[in-house]
Amino acid sequence: MLMNSNEYLEIVKSIRDEIKVAQYKAAVSVNRELIMLYYNIGRVINEHKSWGNKFIDNLAADIKLSFPSATGYSVRNLKYMAKFAELYPDEEIVQATLAQITWYHNIALMDKVKDTKVALWYAEQTANHGWSRNVLVHQIESGLYERQVIADKISNFENRLASPQSELAVQTMKDPYVFDFIPFREDMVERDIEQALVQDITKLLLELGTGFAFLGNQYHINVGGDDFYIDLLFYNLNLRCYVVIELKTGEFKPEYAGQLNFYLSAVDGILKKETDNPSIGLLLCKSKNDLVAEYALKDMSKPIGVSEYKITSSLPEDLEKQLPSVEDIQKRIKK
Repeated sequence: MLMNSNEYLEIVKSIRDEIKVAQYKAAVSVNRELIMLYYNIGRVINEHKSWGNKFIDNLAADIKLSFPSATGYSVRNLKYMAKFAELYPDEEIVQATLAQITWYHNIALMDKVKDTKVALWYAEQTANHGWSRNVLVHQIESGLYERQVIADKISNFENRLASPQSELAVQTMKDPYVFDFIPFREDMVERDIEQALVQDITKLLLELGTGFAFLGNQYHINVGGDDFYIDLLFYNLNLRCYVVIELKTGEFKPEYAGQLNFYLSAVDGILKKETDNPSIGLLLCKSKNDLVAEYALKDMSKPIGVSEYKITSSLPEDLEKQLPSVEDIQKRIKK
């Protein structure tokens, strides 16, 4: 009997998906066991601190003798295990959060985050979003926790959006946004920044956060026969709404909020479906006066947030050291 090709392909797809799920669960299980093993070894080491540093040296050597092919038990790694167990005395927290990410992620957290509460937040974000170690390090170095969790954000989301969309919108927002992948120029205008963001859309989406889908830049809408162009248009899958982003190279001005309010009305009238939540606007400015921004948003009918953005204008430290200073250049010219 001939097989139905479509039915067969569906069967193959179903089995393939089940294998992937099983492989993922197995990998997570193995990782969890490894993290808990390292955690327990760390606790044993801490219980015998009085034996001095030679204890760890001897322990690493003896483990190597017993398991010649095993890796991960160097003196350096054993010290990380001890630090790990010392930082997180609550085993339940380790199992629930830190065992969901790899040991290399945990090492990065130990190296770069001093506050265990903040480290746990980064661990949860890593597990939820599937960040690689490099992405995690980038988020830490860009101060994501400070920009997303404890920043004093300016928006009218709580007054213009129903719960839980309002809370989720506030949580999604950052201040400032860091576009450190854009080459800085003094004479940059809005279109230059917009083009640079679109050229590296992967990094832009990473900075915006989870759930953002890019729909276009200079997105054309026609209202009553007149043409208008939105700087950047996104759809957020978590918020279930359109997100309109407008870029300004100078300080925030109240009239910017009015323009964005109009764009949101147009998007809600033209693009929004019945199943979509109200569209959200984000105005990104080089700088802002918080009080002026708060007053400007007070009577706006649409949900709008105002944030600053930063473009790195300084060279990497190691490269900067290799270049002569302005004073050095001036001295050489005079000579």
